[in-house]
Amino acid sequence: MAAINCYNDAKRARAYAKLEFSGTYFLAYRDLPDILFEHANGKKALDFGCGAGRSTRFLKKLGFDTVGVDIAKDMIEKALEMDPDGNYILIKDGRLSQFENNTYDLTLSAFAFDNIPSVEKKVDILGDMGSILKRDGIIVNLVSSPEIYINEWASFSTWGFPENKKAKSGDKVKIIITDIEDKRPVEDFMCTDDDYKKIFKKAGLELVKTYKPLARESDTYKWVSETSIAPWTIYVLTNKTSPGEQSFTN
Repeated sequence: MAAINCYNDAKRARAYAKLEFSGTYFLAYRDLPDILFEHANGKKALDFGCGAGRSTRFLKKLGFDTVGVDIAKDMIEKALEMDPDGNYILIKDGRLSQFENNTYDLTLSAFAFDNIPSVEKKVDILGDMGSILKRDGIIVNLVSSPEIYINEWASFSTWGFPENKKAKSGDKVKIIITDIEDKRPVEDFMCTDDDYKKIFKKAGLELVKTYKPLARESDTYKWVSETSIAPWTIYVLTNKTSPGEQSFTN
């Protein structure tokens, strides 16, 4: 999800819908069941930036009563095509004002914040995600680590974009998903771990735990950088702190 959403076209939606949990993506989802069962206290979930429904279906298989939301019409249509009995809702500008406060045990975001360009937008949406949580609810925010944009991977390539190496938080970066037929570059917005922590605090959220999953030599995949560099970062957050002013890197 983003102000400028590269996933909001039918060709990309068709290609993205075929992605499963293999290659580098395996590391994004491998530890999520244990993380969710450790931290979540109920089964009512909202999947923010659900895309073609991969992460929503993942939550449903784990027993969560899940609604998936996205701003990309083509993605929502593909999600409903693949999961006709699912609950998928098109939302405007990434905001969650149509959902009741104090309702959800879990809000999951898998990669959606990679596509949100500004600090202010990230803060606003995280604030919304916190507001709809129950008192003991959690946010699980799965994002791309900055390192993903400057290395090669089993499922991604960045060698054609040397400008990524100079990127700072808020800068546009490009990456190619090699596991799908649509080889057009994806444009993300890089954000450092330090700046994410400032964003969480500004949104009134408390960081409970950070996970940086690494691959294992015993895995069946042909890893490239995954055994030594974490391509993903998984943040577990609660809605327990008061918003505060923070300064951000330029």
